[in-house]
Amino acid sequence: MSNAFCYRVLTQSYQHILALVFAVNEINENSQLLPNLTLGFHIYNSHFSPSWTYLASMELLSTWGRFIPNFKCSFESNPVAAIGGPDICFHMANILCIYKIPQVRCMEQANFLIEFKPTLTFGSAPEMNIATHAVFFQPMFPNGVHQQKGILQLLLHFKWTWVGVLSVNDDNGERFVHDVLPTFSHQGICFDFIERFPIVNFYTDFVDVMDEAPKTYAVVMKSIANAIVIYGELQTMLILRMLLQFSQVEDVPKKSKIWIMTAEIDFTSVPFQRPWDIGFLHGALSFAIHTKKVVRFHKFLQSRNPSSGNQDGFIKDFWEQSFSCSLPSSAIPKESEKPCTGQEKLESLPASIFEMSMTSHSYSIYNAVYAIAHALQSMQASKSKQLKLKGRRRPKIQNVESWQLHNFLRSISFNNTAGDKISFDKNGELIAAFDIINWITFPNQSFLRIRVGGINPRATPDNTQPLSLCNDKCYEGFSRKKKDGRPFCCYDCHPCPEGKISSHEDMDDCSPCSEDHHPNAAQDSCIPKIVTFLSYEEPLGNILASFALTFSFITALVVGIFIKHQDTPIVKANNQNLSYLLLISLLLSFLCPLLFIGRPDEVMCLLRQPAFGIIFSVAVSCVLAKTIIVVLAFMATKPGSSMRKWTGNKLASFIVISCCLIQAAICTVWLATSHPFPALDMHSMNTEIVLQCNEGSTLMFYCVLGFMGILAIISFSVAFLGRKLPDSFNEAKFITFSMLVFCSVWLSFVPTYLGTKGKHMVAVEIFSILASSAGLLGCIFFPKCFIIVLRPELNSRKQLRTRKY
Repeated sequence: MSNAFCYRVLTQSYQHILALVFAVNEINENSQLLPNLTLGFHIYNSHFSPSWTYLASMELLSTWGRFIPNFKCSFESNPVAAIGGPDICFHMANILCIYKIPQVRCMEQANFLIEFKPTLTFGSAPEMNIATHAVFFQPMFPNGVHQQKGILQLLLHFKWTWVGVLSVNDDNGERFVHDVLPTFSHQGICFDFIERFPIVNFYTDFVDVMDEAPKTYAVVMKSIANAIVIYGELQTMLILRMLLQFSQVEDVPKKSKIWIMTAEIDFTSVPFQRPWDIGFLHGALSFAIHTKKVVRFHKFLQSRNPSSGNQDGFIKDFWEQSFSCSLPSSAIPKESEKPCTGQEKLESLPASIFEMSMTSHSYSIYNAVYAIAHALQSMQASKSKQLKLKGRRRPKIQNVESWQLHNFLRSISFNNTAGDKISFDKNGELIAAFDIINWITFPNQSFLRIRVGGINPRATPDNTQPLSLCNDKCYEGFSRKKKDGRPFCCYDCHPCPEGKISSHEDMDDCSPCSEDHHPNAAQDSCIPKIVTFLSYEEPLGNILASFALTFSFITALVVGIFIKHQDTPIVKANNQNLSYLLLISLLLSFLCPLLFIGRPDEVMCLLRQPAFGIIFSVAVSCVLAKTIIVVLAFMATKPGSSMRKWTGNKLASFIVISCCLIQAAICTVWLATSHPFPALDMHSMNTEIVLQCNEGSTLMFYCVLGFMGILAIISFSVAFLGRKLPDSFNEAKFITFSMLVFCSVWLSFVPTYLGTKGKHMVAVEIFSILASSAGLLGCIFFPKCFIIVLRPELNSRKQLRTRKY
C-alpha cells in the first residue's frame, strides 16, 4: 500500500518503489539467501485515506484481481508480510491483525506487499490501542525517544531556548505536544507558539489547508523565535511549502527561520509546487535514520527508462512528470509539452524532483525487505530441521502460516549489503543511530544533504548530544590542527610527531610518553622501553670481543717471536726495551675493549676510560721515543756530533715516563672531580633505555683524547721528517705509516662518536681502539716479523748498515 502517490506520481517517492524493486531483485538473484524461492510484491495506493487503506487491506486477503475477501482461489500469490508507512499502518492493522499477518513499518507512507505473510512499518511507531495489534507489528524505526532527546540536545547545544513548534494534527502529534514538549520545558526550553498542521487525506483536502494556512503563516512569521521544530510525516513537507507560499499574498513578510525536522519528514511536492522556491530549506536541520551507501543502487537507477520498465506501472507517469514531456504511448497526449525521447538521464534532474543517492526512507524499505527475507530463511531452516527429525519432507512455503513468521522476524540479525548490522532489541525495536542533516539549497531547485552530526542510541544518556562533523573525527594517533581561515571547529587531522601519542579521539595535541616508555607503531598508547647495553650475547658485542681476543693473540705471538729472536740485530735495533714495552702496551690495548663490553657497573665505569687513556699514552709515547731516537741516531753518525749522548736509554725512559705521568695526572684529576658512573640514557633511543657509563666530565674525556692526539701528531711529524734517512731498514718510514693510520682513526672517531647514540657509541670507541692499535702493530712490527720469519738472511748487522744512494 502506498500513499506516496497523490494526483499522479510524487516523483520523490518513486525512489521508494525502486528501492523495493532493487531489494527484491537482489534477493531473488542471491542463491544463498532463499534458494528455490522467488519473491514478488504488490503496491497499493492509500491516497492518505483510511478508507482506501481498509480497501487495500481487504484486497490482500483476496485472490489477486478478484475482490473476494477470505477466499483464495489459487496459490500463485501467497502474501506473507506487508510493509507500510506510519500514518496508515494503524488502519491496516485493524484488518491484517485479525488474520495474524505481521506488519513491518518503515519511514514513509507506503505499504508494499511481499508475495509469498508479518507486516513491517517504517517510521516512528503509533500507539497500538489493542494489544493483539502490537503483537504482529514490527517497526523498522529506532525508538522515538532517542530522536526526541536528540532534538532537545540540539536546542541546548546551540542555546536555542526560545522556539516555535509545528506538529501534525493526529494522535502522534498530540502525544508529542502533551508528553514530549513538557520535558523540553524542564530543560529551559520555552515555546513562543505551538501550532498544528491540518490532516490531508485527499488531494481536494488542500482546499481546507488554504483556509487555515494564512493564520498559521502569520503566527510563524510574526514570532521572534528563529528556530522552529517541525514534528510531522511525509505529507508535512507538502503543507509546509504551501504555508510559506502565502508570503506572496499576505502582508506579513517571510523571514528566515531555522527549521528542525523529524526523521519522518522528507522532501516531496505535488506537481504544481515544482516551480516554487526551496530556499527556505537552506540551513535547515533534520534527523534521519543512519544510512550507508548501497553500491549497486546508483547503477540500478541509471538503467531505468520507459523502454526498460515494461512491468513498472509508474515509470511512464514519473518520466513525463519529471522531464515535463509526453511519451508517444501516453493515454492523454499533451500538445503543449515536448515529446520524450526516453533517453533522458535521471541524474540530470534536480534533487527536488529526484535524488540519485538512496534516502533514509528508501534505505528503511530496502532493509525491511531484507528483514522479511532473512526471517523467511530462518523459518524455513527451523521447519526443515523439525520435519527432518520426524522423517518428513521439506515443507512448501504455501503451507507456512503467516503468524509463524513474526517470532523469526523479531529475532533476526544480519548485515545488509552496505555493511550495516540490522537487528532488534528485546522490545522488538530497531537498533540504529540517527544522522543530523544540514540542508544546502541551490538556485536550480536542487539541494544537498550534508551529515553534520549524529545521535547514537547505544550511548549513555550523557553522550547522546549531537557531535560536530565539520570534518571527520581525529582518531587515536592523530591530533587536531586548526584550518587557516576556518572556524575553530574545523580542523585537519595530523599524525602525532615522533615520540608522542594521542590515546583518545579528537585530541587537541599529542602528549609525550614517560621517560621509561615509548609510543607504539600506531602512536595511540605507550609501551615500556627495553633496557639495553652492548653485551657479549648480541652479534655486535660478540664480533668486537672476538676481534679483541684475536688481535691480542697476534700481539702475544709477536712478543714470542721477538723473545725467541732477541739476539738478532733487527730485534736489538732502535732500543729493544721500547719494542717490548710497545708490544705489551698494544697487548693491553687490544684487551681494553673487554672493559667496554658487558653490563656497566661502578668498577667498569671507573676503570675503562682511564685505563684506555694511560695504556694508549704508553704506546704512543713509546712510538714517539723510538721516532726521536731513530732521528738522533742518524744525526749522531756525523763526525764530531754532540747528539751521541742523547741516543741512550735515558732519553727513551724520560719520554715514556713523562708522557705517562702527564696522562695519569689528567686521569687522576678526572676521577677526583667528576668520575664516570653507570647511568640510564632514556632519551637517545626511542624504544630503548641505554645502560651506559656516563663520562662524568666530558671535558676531561676529551683532554685524555687530546693529549694522545698531541703525542701522535708529534710522533708523525718527527717520523715524517726522518722517513728519507738512508738505510736498508729505516724504522721511521713504518712509524710514519703507523701514525698516519692512528691519527686518521681518531680524527674520524670524534664526529662519528658525537653522531652516534646508545650502545653504538661504545661500539665506535671499541672499533677505534682496535683499528688504531692494529695500525701500530701492523705498520711497525709486521715488516720486522716478515724479515725474522721469512727473510732471515736480511737479519744481519751488515744488511742494517748498508747504505743506498
